[in-house]
Amino acid sequence: MKKLLPFLLLAFAPLQASADIHHSISKSTSLTVGAAASHAKRIGTSFSISGSGLDTTDGTTANTISAGTITSGLYSPGTISVTQDVPGAAFSFSQSLTTGDVVPTSAITTGSTPNFSDVVTTAGGTAGSLAGTITDTAIGLTAGGHNTTAIGQIINEIVVD
Repeated sequence: MKKLLPFLLLAFAPLQASADIHHSISKSTSLTVGAAASHAKRIGTSFSISGSGLDTTDGTTANTISAGTITSGLYSPGTISVTQDVPGAAFSFSQSLTTGDVVPTSAITTGSTPNFSDVVTTAGGTAGSLAGTITDTAIGLTAGGHNTTAIGQIINEIVVD
């Protein structure tokens, strides 16, 4: 029994544990006030005409379609008259016009909107009451005026080796 005593003492002795613990807290906030912006796209004019079983005229010459005119960068198709080749016979006719935007004659001033067909405008942001506070356990964000952003984050990391 005396020979087993050291082994029994080792068996019931507390074992030592060796571990490293690392704890970190990262906090960040981002407050942004957006700038005013405008995006304008000028739409061009498009014109198409098609048909079958018809005669066309521009008013002076038979079987002619007028080239139209361009004024201030804006296309205007000429007058087109159509008559049926054979009265009572089948025919088809299609005409389409998309009127474009007039070319501006001067630069647009800040704050004004051009007379284009495709315009997107965003007002400049105002900070107003925009604010952000972060503690170890809480995020407090207060909305500002229009065109503002408030983002906050807390990263709590525990690493055991």
